[in-house]
Amino acid sequence: MRAGRGRRPLEVVTGLAEALAEAPARLRRASAPPAPEAGAILSALATAVVVVDRQGRFRFANQAAEEFFALSASSLRALRLEDLVPADSPLHGLIRQVLDGGASVWDYDMTLESPRLSKRGLAVHGARLPEAPDCVALTLIDGSTPQKLEKQMGFRSAARSVTGMAAILAHEVKNPLSGIRGAAQLLESSVPEQDRELTQLIQEEADRIRALVDRMESFSDRPVERGAVNIHQVLEHVRRLAQTGFARHVRFIETYDPSLPPVWGNRDQLIQVVLNLVKNAAEAIPETGGTIELATAYQHGVRLAVPGATERLHLPLVVSIKDSGHGIPDALKPNLFDPFVTTKRQGSGLGLALVAKIIGDHGGLVECDSLPGRTVFRLHLPVTPRGPRGRDEEATR
Repeated sequence: MRAGRGRRPLEVVTGLAEALAEAPARLRRASAPPAPEAGAILSALATAVVVVDRQGRFRFANQAAEEFFALSASSLRALRLEDLVPADSPLHGLIRQVLDGGASVWDYDMTLESPRLSKRGLAVHGARLPEAPDCVALTLIDGSTPQKLEKQMGFRSAARSVTGMAAILAHEVKNPLSGIRGAAQLLESSVPEQDRELTQLIQEEADRIRALVDRMESFSDRPVERGAVNIHQVLEHVRRLAQTGFARHVRFIETYDPSLPPVWGNRDQLIQVVLNLVKNAAEAIPETGGTIELATAYQHGVRLAVPGATERLHLPLVVSIKDSGHGIPDALKPNLFDPFVTTKRQGSGLGLALVAKIIGDHGGLVECDSLPGRTVFRLHLPVTPRGPRGRDEEATR
């Protein structure tokens, strides 16, 4: 008994020593903040991540994936992958390879084309989840952003060439053109009746050339007066104009994000851009059953470093004009925004070149995806620096 009582103080001392030795670790564990949940981390990523099971059902989608598919996470969970991507897409083969082999798989330069989705130049990574062996985590990296930027730089170069041409035409053509038209008017009163048709033809052609030169003058390098513009008011104004005129046969669909901050732009020029795109869309769709969708969204994208710019571009506001028309011919797509490129018999080929020029002057980007039955023009625009979200974005520069 005495021996037992003699050991008790030693045990107490030993216990205290061990407790003191473990105290710093316990203090560190107690003071360390809890680790964020995996879902919160994935939602903060700028890369699209989805989890798909063996049946093709969506189990998870982060915020970037919602923007990638243009659908909310709840909408994706109600769909299967085959609803968005054709069954013969290489994406399905990648998923089967991961599930059957168990190893992660990379695929580069993948294309996803369907009536609801058009993505090119994708890098896709698939990995099986250890805790859910029948599920695959897909990482979808869009490699088309540098290509879009390179194309936009080409559009701006083309617009600058038209700017110089416009200045020359305005000076060298309009003045003698007025003289030619005036001379034809004087001749009309003195020539025989059978020749008056020729003098009228001269006047009509002179008017047509003058109208073309006036359109060319829109490309001149004038400072853009910008301010806070409500993009939804611009879209609604264009929709009303279209439905009372050239687009009476069209059913309009509006998919707006009402929480968007104002665009940093010029209202009149933005109306001209959207009006050009809506007019092209209305001319491309059939007389019956055609639709044009006007949509806005806030996209958390990457910042782009543009040559000659002092700051990286952040273009979070996206305006989409989508139509159900016959699509753009493949041969025309590489030069779509070049001046004088058109498939219209009476077209001048300056409408889309002017769109690219105006959006470029706003520091934005314009892109186009087109398939038969689905053509989408997207305008990536800056928000006003003092807008609700603009303040946050400026603070992160």
